[in-house]
Amino acid sequence: MNKDLLIKNLRVVPDYPVKGIMFFDVTTLFKDKECMKEIVDAICELYKDKGITKVAGIESRGFISAAAVAHRLGAGFVPVRKPGKLPADTIRETYSKEYGTDMIEIHTDAITPDDIVLVHDDILATGGTASAAISLVKKFHPKAVFVNFIIDITDVPRTNPLPDGVPVTSLLQLSEN
Repeated sequence: MNKDLLIKNLRVVPDYPVKGIMFFDVTTLFKDKECMKEIVDAICELYKDKGITKVAGIESRGFISAAAVAHRLGAGFVPVRKPGKLPADTIRETYSKEYGTDMIEIHTDAITPDDIVLVHDDILATGGTASAAISLVKKFHPKAVFVNFIIDITDVPRTNPLPDGVPVTSLLQLSEN
């Protein structure tokens, strides 16, 4: 994987969405065809032999690469969304993040106990969104759960640590400073 290419094309926005936050904007990676290819290729290489049957993408930037990875792995795509966005019955999880609290939902029929699930999002920071998504996925009792991020921001305190026993990978490990 060409990490230098990804880092060179990554936009960092200071003080967004609130003062003191360095926002890593992966949309600049998605708009570049070489960066997008690097991301999807690298994630698929990590999980090609894991038997992934569903890729759960976290709203909203996580949808983009998760759907491409699901397609490439021959798996289904499961959206993990903010409340009120999914049309059928859902289960919900509330979580804390750097700048407030939020909730996410997943359809009650999204995952089965026979599934092997890859939870994917663009950024790991405090761990709130990812922990909530993992908790939702685990409620379905799938055979296995894996977690992947494009970027792990290593110097942000994990106020919501990821659950033990869930293998986690990231393509880039970056610092806010």
